[in-house]
Amino acid sequence: MHTVKLKGQYGKLFFDKLTYIYIELPKFVKSDTELETRFEKWLYVFRHLADLHNRPTFLQEKIFGKLFEIAEIASFSMIEKKQYEESLKYYRDLKNVVDTSREEGIEEGMEKGRAEEKKEVA
Repeated sequence: MHTVKLKGQYGKLFFDKLTYIYIELPKFVKSDTELETRFEKWLYVFRHLADLHNRPTFLQEKIFGKLFEIAEIASFSMIEKKQYEESLKYYRDLKNVVDTSREEGIEEGMEKGRAEEKKEVA
């Protein structure tokens, strides 16, 4: 792993918050049983993602689940991607209808409650 900080034309640090980190994945040779930190797990995944067909047990953390989900979607054929996007659109449309109905129902209930409260006070 190499860390690079940008320097200006006079050799002074350009911006201390800007750092590039280069990782040479071919040099990462730890096996799955040797992984100790989450960082090492990430390096392992980046190095071996093309070979991982199923999610290994040592990568059961939630963040890796999301990674494998995205990788699966990325490997869809054009037809599968289109079907997935249509399904996602249908789901989002339906969810918006339900959420809007719920909000309108709550507002309607609150209005009825205020009207009944006014009747009781009068």
